[in-house]
Amino acid sequence: MESLDLIVFLVYMLGVTFFGSSFYRKNKSSFAFTLGNAALPGWVVTMSIFATFVSSISFLALPGNAYQSNWNAFVFSLSIPFAAILAVKVFVPLYRKANSPSAYTYLGEKFGAWARIYSSTCYLLTQIMRMGTILYLLALPVNSMFGWDIATIIIITGLTVSVYSLLGGIQAVVWTDAIQGIIMISGALLCLFYILFSMPEGPAQMFEIAYQNNKFSLGSFELGLTDSTFWVVLIYGIFINLQNYGIDQNYVQRYMASKTDAEAKRSALLGGMLYIPVSLVFFLIGTALFSFYEANPSALPAELQDASMSDRIFPYFIVNNLPAGFTGLLIASIFAAGMSTVSTSINSGSTVVLTDFYKHIAKRDLSEKTSMRVLYMASLVLSVLGIAIGTAMINVQSALDTWWKLASVFSGGMLGLFLLGAFVDKVSIKGTVLAVIAGILAILWLSLSPIFFTEGYLERFASPLHTYLTIVIGTLVIFFIGLLAALWKDRQQNREKSHA
Repeated sequence: MESLDLIVFLVYMLGVTFFGSSFYRKNKSSFAFTLGNAALPGWVVTMSIFATFVSSISFLALPGNAYQSNWNAFVFSLSIPFAAILAVKVFVPLYRKANSPSAYTYLGEKFGAWARIYSSTCYLLTQIMRMGTILYLLALPVNSMFGWDIATIIIITGLTVSVYSLLGGIQAVVWTDAIQGIIMISGALLCLFYILFSMPEGPAQMFEIAYQNNKFSLGSFELGLTDSTFWVVLIYGIFINLQNYGIDQNYVQRYMASKTDAEAKRSALLGGMLYIPVSLVFFLIGTALFSFYEANPSALPAELQDASMSDRIFPYFIVNNLPAGFTGLLIASIFAAGMSTVSTSINSGSTVVLTDFYKHIAKRDLSEKTSMRVLYMASLVLSVLGIAIGTAMINVQSALDTWWKLASVFSGGMLGLFLLGAFVDKVSIKGTVLAVIAGILAILWLSLSPIFFTEGYLERFASPLHTYLTIVIGTLVIFFIGLLAALWKDRQQNREKSHA
């Protein structure tokens, strides 16, 4: 069994690497490397946006989360339509008009160099943490199947993805995204049906056991902000997805790589909406696994029955219950989900390094040779940092919760700055700087409360809000303080005109 699975897995890995690397001949310029000469087919961009949404965080952490608790995290998916529609109406036209490969050039033009540096730095930190989380999750099923060391798997996987990302550029990324997206959806559906028909009393038993244990709950509908209620996750999802569509280089770069404005809008809408039914499949897999092991309690080893091991349940099932060859295919589909997102982060991150940092530091027009050298070096450095974070993620209790918290912290309130620039015509630069400082302080307070404000006198200064709300509070603080500063500036200017 292991030999056949290993062959299937290695064939997939080598195939993707060689296919992605084959685009090297088409990447002789920075324009081709970062935007694919703005000539990518619409359906490929759509699947690439979808694959960027879906990673091993979805493929492994969502089933693990559903197995451990309920469908509360699915509320995140329900928030996508709001962000997708706003992207089509506002974000895509804005960036297509700005005509820059970087999302943060717009902020630099609106607020000054400090805004570009702040937002692009926050983006790079977020992507490094995201790559690390994904590489860690990818290592779990391979560790379960072959017993290989998790850190070694993370290193090999990270370097493999970096090879075709570095050689093939954005064209390799989006085309492999499209193929990997199809493989991933197929693998998830096949696995779900296999679990359902493996139930001792048939598929209906899965739903009976899950219903009895309240596994389909979307969370409490109370209005409190201290727990992970329906409303807290919905609000978190709206803000995170607005950030994805509005300020995340991964998405903005795909808007710019589309042939036309119409194709860019269609890809943004369909790519996001496709995530909703696919994420539903992932939650069904986690719930089905819970029912399966409730009906077959002796099938789950004692060391995996602890709540902290929920992310490892799905990999264990894949390795120990699926037929020969099918296991290798499922592992490959998990890698498809993760590799597509990691490659996206590498390419987009290197684009930001070149566009928002190196070109401004050099203060001169760069030759194509120099630009390509910077893109290659940045890709390599980002890959190494992602690998380092992946090894540091080993033994976390819940990769999904950890990622969501890190995403809130490292996003740094970028969304508030972007919304301020997009919806307020005349901004106050000084007021905006103060708004960002206030937003960062709010984010630090919310993030550090569970660590430092837990005992004695300091406990009274602790935040009462759930950690998911970090991005929400940071965004609102920046936006409203910046808005008030803009209104004050406009009022002062009107007074000066009236006295003149």
